[in-house]
Amino acid sequence: MSNETREPLDVLVVHIPTDATEEVLAALFAAGAGEVGEYRECAFVLRGEGRFRPVGAANPTIGSVGELEHVVEDRAEITFPRSRRGHVVLALRAAHPYEEPSFHVLENAAE
Repeated sequence: MSNETREPLDVLVVHIPTDATEEVLAALFAAGAGEVGEYRECAFVLRGEGRFRPVGAANPTIGSVGELEHVVEDRAEITFPRSRRGHVVLALRAAHPYEEPSFHVLENAAE
């Protein structure tokens, strides 16, 4: 497919507790993310530390309300066609174990 006819791409960046990474990625791939040309299930994953403090009426999967938590997490970056954005975000929210997953979606600049 030429660059002129290729659909614009977005990139999902999400932080996932390490024990849930494979399950979340599988859900994202099933929703149409991770396809680049003739490659499937493409993702870049980097391990790091997430920090958060649940407050108020939070119902944290990990940690306790009012306590600062440190969690080993994977940062995953996955490309997908912009037309799949709604499906990809819904799949992420359904598969991610956190009440409020940390993620953002970036639009790739036009080539």
